[in-house]
Order: sequence, then structure tokens, then C-alpha cells
Amino acid sequence: MKIAVLTGAGVSAESGIKTFRDSDGLWEGHDVMEVASPEGFERNPAVVLDFYNQRRRQLLTVKPNAAHIALAELEKIHDVTIITQNVDDLHERAGSTNVIHLHGELLKVRSTFDEALVLDWKEDLNLGHFCEHNHQLRPHIVWFGEMVPMIEVAAEVVENADAVIIVGTSMQVYPAAGLVQYAKSNAHIYFVDPKPSISESRRITIFAENASIGIPKVVELLK
Repeated sequence: MKIAVLTGAGVSAESGIKTFRDSDGLWEGHDVMEVASPEGFERNPAVVLDFYNQRRRQLLTVKPNAAHIALAELEKIHDVTIITQNVDDLHERAGSTNVIHLHGELLKVRSTFDEALVLDWKEDLNLGHFCEHNHQLRPHIVWFGEMVPMIEVAAEVVENADAVIIVGTSMQVYPAAGLVQYAKSNAHIYFVDPKPSISESRRITIFAENASIGIPKVVELLK
């Protein structure tokens, strides 16, 4: 069975990673456009680099939770592709091997000269860290106003899926929110959210629980 899993910040929140949109989220004290836009980076690159350095340091201190681990287990039985809005590597650390990052990856950086030049990066990224073409490196993150390069690949995955799991995301942020519309009419949808924004139906099964509780239950069902 082909299964597409759409994951958002709620999955990683239980590992201790703050979500961007919570009241105590990462934007606290920061104007979004100052730390997550090309214009903000151009105006004050040091502030932007420091913001992501803090996020990167924190990411290296946390571990995958029961939801990440259960999804990795599901891959042993079915053809699973995870499409995540998260920029962490917790799915990969849990053992998932087929992960599409819509919004980039915190543990990678890329050249400001050639965006195809992407490097693995676990240290702080500072001004003066240059690519091989002698241009500044930047976080490998999709900022506001930038294209989401993997969205078409993700849409194709959802289109071919026999089942879709949605977890940790309100599915309110586009273009990711539009992905579920690509699901086949006979594809069953499992929605895991403590405060679900949609209703259960013949086609939709809802688990009104946190990811670490609900996802293992969905995985047991699909086994």
C-alpha cells in the first residue's frame, strides 16, 4: 500500500521543538519578515544567521518521539513517503528513509550564488562562511516569498497514495494545505490532531489526540 504522510510542527513539538505559530513560538521577539525572508537576510544577515544558529543548536539536543518512531516502523510494511513542513531531521533520525522537506532543512546550508550547491551543516553558520565560489552561505530554508521547490513532487506522491495520514498540522498554510486535494477519491484519510479542524466521515478517520498517542494507533490500524 502506498501511504503519504503530511506532517507539521505538532509532530516535533512533542520532542521539545517550539512551533513557529504558537504564542510562545520562535517568532517571539522577532518580526517574521526580518528572520524568514530574502529581504530580511539582505538587510541584516547576522541577525538571520544567529536566529537559525539557535534553532540548529536546539535541534541537536532533542530526540524523535513515539510519532516519528511509529511512522518509521510503518515503512517496514508499506510504501511510505513523508511530506513534512518541518525543517528538522527527526523523521530521518527515527529511521524514515523517504522524506520530502517542503520548507527546507535546518541541518543544511546553501550557496547564495548557486542554490543547487547544498551542504550538510551542524555547526553555527556565520558571516564569512563562503561556498566554493566565494559567496556567503545561507540557511537551506524556504523563506516567505520564495518558491517551494518540492511541492510538485509532493503533490504527485499524494495523488498516487492509497491512504493519507495528516498529523501535527492544521493544513491552513499554503501551498502545503492544498496537497490533500490531490488525494484519490477512494484514498482513506487519517487525521491526527488534539483539536481537529475537520469532521469525521466515511472517508476520514479522526484521532483527536497528540501525535505521539494518535500516530501509533493509526500505524496499528494500517498494519
